[in-house]
Amino acid sequence: MQESNDKPLIVQSDLMVLLDERKPDAQKAREKLVLFMDAVRRSGDIHTYQMTPLTLWNAASTGMEAEGIVNFLMTYSRYGLPYQAELLIRRLMGRYGKLWLSNDSGKLVLQGDMVIMDELSQQTSIVPLVKEHLTDGRWLLAEYCRGTLKQELTRLGYPVIDLAGYHTGEELVVQLRERTLGDRRFDIRDYQQAAVEQFYKDGTVQGGSGVIVLPCGAGKTIVGIAALARLGRATLILTSNSTSVKQWKDELLDKTSLQDAEVGQYGGMLKQVRPVTIATYQILTHRKSKEMPFTHMKLFTERDWGLIIYDEVHLLPAPVFRMTADIQATRRLGLTATLVREDGCAEDVYSLIGPKQYDMQWKTAEAASHIAAVTCTEIRVPLHRRSVAAYAEASARSKLRLAAENPAKFSIVEQLLREHAGKPTLIIGQYLNQLHALSTKLSVPLLTGEVPQQERQLLYDRFRAGEISVLIVSKIANFAVDLPDATVAIQLSGSFGSRQEEAQRIGRLLRPKAGMNKAWFFTLVTDETKEMEFAMKRQLFMLEQGYPYERLLYPEMIDRHEEAAAQ
Repeated sequence: MQESNDKPLIVQSDLMVLLDERKPDAQKAREKLVLFMDAVRRSGDIHTYQMTPLTLWNAASTGMEAEGIVNFLMTYSRYGLPYQAELLIRRLMGRYGKLWLSNDSGKLVLQGDMVIMDELSQQTSIVPLVKEHLTDGRWLLAEYCRGTLKQELTRLGYPVIDLAGYHTGEELVVQLRERTLGDRRFDIRDYQQAAVEQFYKDGTVQGGSGVIVLPCGAGKTIVGIAALARLGRATLILTSNSTSVKQWKDELLDKTSLQDAEVGQYGGMLKQVRPVTIATYQILTHRKSKEMPFTHMKLFTERDWGLIIYDEVHLLPAPVFRMTADIQATRRLGLTATLVREDGCAEDVYSLIGPKQYDMQWKTAEAASHIAAVTCTEIRVPLHRRSVAAYAEASARSKLRLAAENPAKFSIVEQLLREHAGKPTLIIGQYLNQLHALSTKLSVPLLTGEVPQQERQLLYDRFRAGEISVLIVSKIANFAVDLPDATVAIQLSGSFGSRQEEAQRIGRLLRPKAGMNKAWFFTLVTDETKEMEFAMKRQLFMLEQGYPYERLLYPEMIDRHEEAAAQ
């Protein structure tokens, strides 16, 4: 095996790949790796990626081929491509497209490669789903099993392409406006239109289900609205919180011909089921007790939906997955900024919502000025002297919280606010006691789940209008909250090692800005504590999207502030 010390990749036979970011072509290699691998950890200059069946099948669904991946790895690998790894890549990707579901006169049929079909005939989880083995090698399936079969085949390592088609759903005439209600010109961006067409595929059975991945701030809602208008059918939109419900409705009325009476909100005091209905995942999963049925799951069947849009699909809860398994004949569109799921349910997104149909890299969007250019900085703060003894005696879980709530972070926050005075700034944290204490110290409004919806909206409106330049927010601001004018975000603490949360919080800054189109993200981490370990994991997704974190120690922050003051 020939060695080339300047190559950035080390490929292992178990499909693990190490990226050495010190090598000349490391950035070029990273841009390709993220298309068919998951980042799993980093240690210093070495980033570790893992190929899985799911990452390879999602790559195949967007048009990548095994030959291209193998050639790329051979080109950039320091020690060549292990023979076992090449065989595994070709075998896994070779399974894609070998099985497919079809509709034969209203009957669900599985067909495909006979060798694979023979292997599946021995699987005890598959046998009960087959009603009859037809003479031409096809299998007649039970009508109810479309989603269950896809889940099980994915779990067994055999992806199936669903060509069984969809029912049309209730017709709904929708047109996109050329000018918004505020008399602003409205155009679909090229990549948004490309995402819609990739999902729709001219209305054929090849389209109609799948996931669109776009950076925060790149207009996922617009893609959903354009898909709704393209299809022209009654649509159920599921999203993460009540604020997002209102935003979806406002956007629909502002940018389409839909009238107020045609768009319903389902949640809280309103239970409107209209041609376009918007609900939250929380309302769907509500029940009076664990023994009782889900009260509002009936929403899935209360109208003849032609399309269901799953906003922030990476948040989809298990009960909604189960319901989605039963409605595979309805077109399904997932929208997200990242397919990362910390709960290991990415397979369910793939099998029940559909494969990845379109994926735009964050730096690609930034280069075209579709999103703001964000500078990420990690500031390491020493543990406050009053917490040192308690930290030494605490359990592992308590150590993390003590480090996250480190009182020494407050002075850094004050310094950052001085350095970025006048810029719209969000301070984001995990722990309410910490946020309340900082709110009192700074005399800055605090927005948490305790704040009534009407008051939240007032704070959002005042922030957007510039009446409030600094707003402290809890986890409720992680997802789908429209804060378009945020230019600075300061992260006090987070949810353990959640990569998706880090991405969503940075996403609060990404809407394009007037002028230089720049934004700043600061994450405060207590030095030499357990919080550093979780911070490294949190940053993984953004690092692999090409966002390096500058690291500053507390003394460096002081020096920088003094230098700025002297100038």
